[in-house]
Amino acid sequence: MSMFGITNRRHFMMHAAGAAAVTVPGLNFLTGLRAHAAEMKKSGKSLIILWMGGGPTTIDLWDMKPDSVNGGMHKPKPTAASGISITEHLPKVAKQFKNLSIIRSLTTTEGDHNRGTFLMSTGRTPNPLVEAPHIGSVLSYLNALDAEAMKNMDLPSFMSIGGGRVGPGFLGMKYAAFNIQNPGQPPENVAPPRDVADRMTRRAEMFKLLEGLTPPKPGAKPLGLNTNVPADAVQAHKDVYQKALDLVVSSRKDIFTFNNTKDAADLERYGNNGFGRGCLLARKLVEAGVVCVEVSLGGWDMHNDIFRTLAEQRLPTLDSGMAALVEDLAASGKLKDTVIVWMGEFGRTPRINQNGGRDHYPRAWSVVVGGGNIKGGIAYGSTDADGTSVKDNPVKIDNLYATLYKGLGIDPTPETVASVRDNIGRPYYIAGDNPVWIKDLLTNG
Repeated sequence: MSMFGITNRRHFMMHAAGAAAVTVPGLNFLTGLRAHAAEMKKSGKSLIILWMGGGPTTIDLWDMKPDSVNGGMHKPKPTAASGISITEHLPKVAKQFKNLSIIRSLTTTEGDHNRGTFLMSTGRTPNPLVEAPHIGSVLSYLNALDAEAMKNMDLPSFMSIGGGRVGPGFLGMKYAAFNIQNPGQPPENVAPPRDVADRMTRRAEMFKLLEGLTPPKPGAKPLGLNTNVPADAVQAHKDVYQKALDLVVSSRKDIFTFNNTKDAADLERYGNNGFGRGCLLARKLVEAGVVCVEVSLGGWDMHNDIFRTLAEQRLPTLDSGMAALVEDLAASGKLKDTVIVWMGEFGRTPRINQNGGRDHYPRAWSVVVGGGNIKGGIAYGSTDADGTSVKDNPVKIDNLYATLYKGLGIDPTPETVASVRDNIGRPYYIAGDNPVWIKDLLTNG
């Protein structure tokens, strides 16, 4: 299996051809954001997504209802931010709430895992005609607009640690996430042979000939099997291969391993588990200039035995990794250039079901944000006494996305963004056609 998880070459070429076919109408995507891209790169801003796959039970974490029959078994605990309490089972994260804020009034429309994941990853409702790009792919595209900065960028600009379920959409394979399944270990197939100088060069040239990425010498019989593949598919394949080759020969690929004394000490704080190692790697990657890192912690689809599972499994893991990440970024000063968002595909029902669990519930739930231009220590919006509906300051997906972009120093309004066309020719804006960000959460309004 290759480092991209592709086991069948023909399957990959079909996928690349399909992706490239919808890329052409989007070649001018975000052209009006070049100034913002340069500004984002100049300030070194990045996005870290802490992705809670399965639908996190935010009523038991960030918006507790101890006086309601829906409140459950756990108790709220004050945080470092005055007036804000969260679950007692996140004591380390509670200490970081001068740097974090909660949006308690998010309301979305998708209660299915796949559709909810797509919505929260792209800011768009799933549409069979238009495959919107992941926010990390958008940021990767913006990063590529700065040609000068890209000259020295030998690491993929968008990485997904343990995730990668949503693709680059009509932006094409060049802006897809680079997937890492085992943080702390080198990505699969990136260790070159010992005699790298000669053998890697020869292998690269032979691969290009076999794949039809370079023409054969005059008079020679073509070696490749792809002479009938559309040019855009060939380019998409070439872009993906070049990304891999850049990483293989990169002098910074050791960033993926945790071998020194400091790394060992850090793992004690982050938690020596998949999520903790992912958070530690995310910190190292944004420090190295990667513009978007997604770290996944699954297992939130708790339809039964929810309170024991939270207390014994999910919350200790989340507490160590998330708290250490925020603490280290704040201590180094990097948090001012790094937006963090904690989210999943939806929340869970206020009502506790007969199996002691909670079911899917997108109507009223919470996300946590911080870093960049986003203020800490705020609980924005609220739900009613039972947590069943939003009481004030409702936040929709466009509002959340607009706030994230503003936190990164990007103005997503149509007046700022040039008229962009998606793969079927319609205007496409990165946070919707009428984005309204949450001013109360932003240092620059």
